[in-house]
Order: sequence, then structure tokens, then C-alpha cells
Amino acid sequence: MSWEEGAEPAVPLNVRPRPHAAPALIERIAEVVATGEETVLFLGGDVLASPEGQLAAARVAAGTGVRLLAETFTARTARGGGLPHLNRLPYPPQLAIPALAGTKHLVLAGATAPVHFFGYPGLPGHPVPEDCTVHVLSQPGEDGVAAIEALAELAAPGAEPARQELERPELPSGPLNPRAMSAVIGALLPEDAIIVDEALTSGVGLTEMTSAGPRHDWLSLTGGAIGDGLPMSLGAAVACPDRPVIGIQGDGSAMYTISALWSFAREQADITTIICDNSSYAILQHELVNVGAATDGKRARQLLDLGGPALDFVSIAQGMGVPASRATTAEELAEQVRHALAEPGPHVVVATLR
Repeated sequence: MSWEEGAEPAVPLNVRPRPHAAPALIERIAEVVATGEETVLFLGGDVLASPEGQLAAARVAAGTGVRLLAETFTARTARGGGLPHLNRLPYPPQLAIPALAGTKHLVLAGATAPVHFFGYPGLPGHPVPEDCTVHVLSQPGEDGVAAIEALAELAAPGAEPARQELERPELPSGPLNPRAMSAVIGALLPEDAIIVDEALTSGVGLTEMTSAGPRHDWLSLTGGAIGDGLPMSLGAAVACPDRPVIGIQGDGSAMYTISALWSFAREQADITTIICDNSSYAILQHELVNVGAATDGKRARQLLDLGGPALDFVSIAQGMGVPASRATTAEELAEQVRHALAEPGPHVVVATLR
């Protein structure tokens, strides 16, 4: 990975108004996307948060053939029918590295160059190919939307962005597994909702099955810690009291901040929390294997499961003043989520995933 000369300045903090990209920089990036070489426009920050930013990026892709890719985790992403379909850079390094293989130019629009979350034996610390040049169109703190719109005008005049048609998955039936849970959420997603994603390993299919649904905002963890989902849901509900908040929450990470449920009840926040109950710290189990630190020791295994005693999230939520129920099938989950969305105030639905 190499950097375009002069393209790695310090990130400005709390600057108002936000800096704009210089015309000369826009022209230089326009030349890059016109080369025909394998180029990825890597989106993050304000570009993903803004429908206008996403549509401008899609215009660049339509007019030049560059590939769009979103950061793995972003603070906020606008999503839904009428917006472009955006693939995210995969989280596991074994998938992230192939996703960027062959890329000659990586253009950052509101994003920083990607790195892996941990040091993995035998793997580089980042997924960017060594012979790829990284170009900074805009970085966090700058006006990325203005920069990408200017690039679209210069590099792809008249191009029409590809947009997703509004579409929902069918309500599933039968056993409750992560994909069935995701389909229920996609099928019942209300207009103008805020989704707070801390599903972690239980989120299989979640982005896919909500991508083309009614317009909504997606909030997610941007760092390597866990446990932010419940307090983030509360913050979203307080900031936007007229919008429904749906939190998809891993059971292990919920235990880091479970006291937030009491605040849900105190504020009567309109939050529907779906706790993905698989009775384990699955994300930690996966990462221990990936970094080569897995062990077969009995004590080590006990540290990564949530049994002995089992956690009763229904009782925990009710004890903090939040109505709660448990679903063991796709049909039960759909019924309980539908009820929670229709009734104001906080609700917890525990999805028993198998």
C-alpha cells in the first residue's frame, strides 16, 4: 500500500465550517477514476450518512466503472429503497483481503484506509494490496459530500446512479435462526426507523434483508469494543423521539451495559430491543481462534459461555420495568416484534437462536 504524495494530512477536529477539497485534488482524483485500472471508491463518514453523498458516489460508479465499497462499521448509514446498494468491506481478514485483491487505486471518501481489528498470525495488518495507491478525496472532518458531488460532476457528468427498488423479504416460518430473525426484521421494518446493530455473529443476513426496505438509518459500532448497542439505542431515542428505534443486540455484549434497560423504562423511550440469545460470547470465541489463542481448557471455555446459571433476559428486563417476551420460532418473533412496534415505549424481545 502506498500513499499519494501529500495526501495524509492531520485530521481537523471541530472545525467549522468543514474544509472543502481543493479543485486541483478533485481533478487529480477524476484522472485516477478515468484510468480504467481496478479502482475502489471507499465510502465512510458523512458520505454514507447522506443520501446525496451515496447517490453522487453511485453516479461516479455508473459513469466510470469504479467499484463502490463501504467501511465495515460506520457511525451512521442512510439506507433503503431508492438508494444505492452498497457492499461493506467484510470484517474477517480472510474475506476482507480477497475483497480488495487486485485493486490498484483506493479512493477514500469520508473514510480512512482500512486495517484489521487485531493482529492475525500470518496475515498483514491491513487488507489493502501492497501495489495499491491510496488517494484521499476527503477524510473525516472534511466535507465529503461536497467532494464526492464535485467528483461526480467532473468524472461522470450526466450519469444516472443505480438505485435499489423498495423491497422486503417474506415473513419466514419455522425454526428461529439468525437468517430467520433477519427476515422478520426486514419484513416488519417501519418507515424512518433507526436500527442499532450490535448483533455481531447473530447478524447473518441482517444488512442484506433490510438494505432495500423503507428508508432508515443504521447505527453501528465503529471500534473494537462491545456493549455499545443498548446505550446507543437510548441516545438515538432521546435524540429522535418521533422515530422508532430497533436495537438488535447480542446477548453477551448486552451484559456489558444491561443497566441501560432501566433508563429505557425511566424515559419511556420508544425502543424495541431484540436480544439474540445464543448463550455464548460467540464473537470472542471466533477471535480467539483467529488470533491463534484458542484453548481446549475447561476453564477457558467457561469464560466464553453464558451458562451456569443461564441468563433470563425476560426477567432481567421486566425487573427493570421493560415489558419483555421470548420467541422460539419465526412466527413467535414476528408476532412479538409486531406488537412491540405498535405499542409506544420500550420492549424487549428475546430471540432464542438455534
